[in-house]
Amino acid sequence: METYGQFIPLILIIAIMWFLIIRPQRKQAQEHRQMIQALRRGDQVITQGGLIGKVLKVKEDNELEVQLAEGVKVRVVQSTIAKVLTKTEPANS
Repeated sequence: METYGQFIPLILIIAIMWFLIIRPQRKQAQEHRQMIQALRRGDQVITQGGLIGKVLKVKEDNELEVQLAEGVKVRVVQSTIAKVLTKTEPANS
């Protein structure tokens, strides 16, 4: 019985780490995936590099075409989008 008592602090530390670190990180990663999947043409985004641009095209191979300025277009990997500033409304079918 005494040996089981030695494992209680270890189990408590693991439980605390789960609720304070691992669980919130998983939730944040899931929200980021959902944000990336919801990207559409016309959305204004910020990349992880700090560039602000407007999505011109969402390509199928996890790539976006983003307009940074008039006549300046870049190809960006979808996972590098850090934040969506403005969302466009979906087109009515």
